[in-house]
Formats: sequence, structure tokens, C-alpha cells
Amino acid sequence: MAPSESREDGSRRPGAVVLARHGEPALSRKIRLSSAGYRAWWAAYEAGGIKAGQTIPPALRATAQGAGHLICSTRPRSMETAAALACGRAFEADSRFIEAPLPPPGLPGWIRFSPRHWGVIARFWWWVFNHHQGEETRAAARMRADAAAGRLIDLAAGGGDVLVVAHGFFNGMVGGALKRRGWRCTLDQGYRYWSARRFEAPAGR
Repeated sequence: MAPSESREDGSRRPGAVVLARHGEPALSRKIRLSSAGYRAWWAAYEAGGIKAGQTIPPALRATAQGAGHLICSTRPRSMETAAALACGRAFEADSRFIEAPLPPPGLPGWIRFSPRHWGVIARFWWWVFNHHQGEETRAAARMRADAAAGRLIDLAAGGGDVLVVAHGFFNGMVGGALKRRGWRCTLDQGYRYWSARRFEAPAGR
């Protein structure tokens, strides 16, 4: 929605909120790891950036160019993606948008999976059994997602679209928080790298 659009009473319509996933990380997933090995791999993943030479989807680039606000998480892969989309304009890094934690269950060392499979296992343990090992709990992450959604709604109230470049699972939690507040998902590209989901404000807001 263009920032200049306004209602009949002259007030500005809220902008949309677009939740995008970062680009493909540089760290390879073509490896099999134990539980302890996956914990070390995830720490490296959190500290790493994105793979060089990626093609940015034109639609996402256009969204970034037209957005009134561009926000990313404080993780390098998110900040590098935002920088690639920003093309020199300023953007904000906000720790409220970092990914929810993925502590793996302590399975025997002879059990080895790929990072992709460990991610599914760790997320299941975290979500269903509240397995957090001193990291953020599911309840705390949900509160963080609610707070993040509230901030995005406040920013969108000024009329400009808000683009968030962050992480697959936590973006989903923020999207759920937006839906609970009546926002509609009008575009859903899934959770692939560089994909986006667009949310529009409830009618009359």
C-alpha cells in the first residue's frame, strides 16, 4: 500500500507489514552431526553470514525500495540480507527479531543427523516439551513475538509499509501474533530463503 493513500476523512491508511526470510547462509548443511556437534554447528550458523553471489528476487527488492521502514535482526545473516536489499539506505537492526533457539535433545553421540533434520528435532523438543536448556522458552518467545508485532503495527500506522528481514520460524510466530490482532496475510511465499509474507491491517483501522 502506498504511503500517500488516505481515507475519506484525510487520515492515512496503515501500511502493510512484510516478513521476509534472510538469504541462504554460507555455512554448509551437507554434514552429519551428533547432538553436541549440532549445538556447535548452530552456534557457528548464528555467527555466520550469507553465501555470496545470490540473486535477490525482484519483487522483494521492489518491496524494500518502497518500504517506509526496513528492519532486520541482529544476526549477521539477517543484517547482510538487509544491507543487500537496502542498496545504501539506512536500516535498523533489532534483537527482538532474532530466531527462536534450537537446543538439541541430548541423544547418544552415535546418533547422527544432518543439520536440517536436527533443526526439526530440536524445534519439536522446544515447542512440545519446552526443552530449552536455559535458553529462551516457548512462552518467552511468544511474548517477544507479540511485542515485535505490536511495534510493527505502530510503525505501519504512519502509512508506510514495514519490511522485516529476519528468520523463518520466528517470522512465523510474529505472523501469528499479527493474525491474532486481526491482520490478514495477503501474500504467502512460504519460508524459503528470500521469501516473504505480507500482512494487511484490518478494515477500518
